[in-house]
Amino acid sequence: MIQVRPFTDEQSRLLINLRQRYEVWMAAEQELAAMPYDLRRKTVTGSVYLYEIRDRSGNGKSLGKLDATREARFDEYHARKDALKTQIKGLRRALAESAALYRALRLPMLSSEAGPILRECDRRHLLGSHLLVVGTNAIAAYMIEANGSIALPDETEDFDLAWVAETPDDAERRVWDMLKAVDPTFTINSERDFQARNAKAYEVELLVAPSRVNTLGAKDQPRPVPLPEQEWLLFGRPVDQVIGCRDGSPARIVAPDPRWFALHKLWMSQQAKRNPLKRPKDHKQGFALLDAVATAMPHYPLDDAFEASLPNELRPCLAQWQKHRRPLDQADW
Repeated sequence: MIQVRPFTDEQSRLLINLRQRYEVWMAAEQELAAMPYDLRRKTVTGSVYLYEIRDRSGNGKSLGKLDATREARFDEYHARKDALKTQIKGLRRALAESAALYRALRLPMLSSEAGPILRECDRRHLLGSHLLVVGTNAIAAYMIEANGSIALPDETEDFDLAWVAETPDDAERRVWDMLKAVDPTFTINSERDFQARNAKAYEVELLVAPSRVNTLGAKDQPRPVPLPEQEWLLFGRPVDQVIGCRDGSPARIVAPDPRWFALHKLWMSQQAKRNPLKRPKDHKQGFALLDAVATAMPHYPLDDAFEASLPNELRPCLAQWQKHRRPLDQADW
């Protein structure tokens, strides 16, 4: 059985404080992002109008001639915007303190490149509702969920996201606009149009289950190939955790139920279509994560009811793990 090393009381307290600070900061960021880019007074043929500005170029629309009601709206908008900016600035300092302690306490970390993508997803209300983290980056979130470290790599030089929206999206380029907001150098890989790359060759891959492919905007990018095995990652209860990045910033991850993720990894390790260089890592991650679930995540039971819910393709994977697993009373803690 893979060892799960429980976090110390100090590490656990830090994780609680980091999440609290992150949530307050992100709520302010989300409110600021939802506000118009700007409200401005403009004089047109001798009359003053209130304009809602959409972008840096000054494009916008008139809200009508300035009167007492629109003047109050103008004042309230700028007062609230200034207050949010001040709040965000102060919260960033508090987050930086927590992030520094996070790194010093040697907690699971994400790559610096993953953080901006996750924070922009969160700012746009995409995490959990539209996108899940489904690659190796999810391992860090599972460690936090288990309240302990697992001897596995918890970051990679690429980023895997799954589109999971249940209803058709009202925005045609939600994923692509998010990526371009993070880094305007992102382009689509002409040979693999389900993958985007930036100027530093950092790759973001978009995956989708067949049942969710029609909810992605028709003009959105990247364009994922529907994979039946992605359906399994929609089941169960997702994990939601705040993680530290190597650049000292925090980010939130929403990842699939760890039981389904682990069995998916074991199934992938047995597929001839899978890159042979990745299959040993898939196998190791699947076994280690199931061990962690069994020993440190009792709220994700591996019981008869769960086993009964499995499709036929995954039953041998669970049986393989059960066969090689040491009894719980011999677990290393």
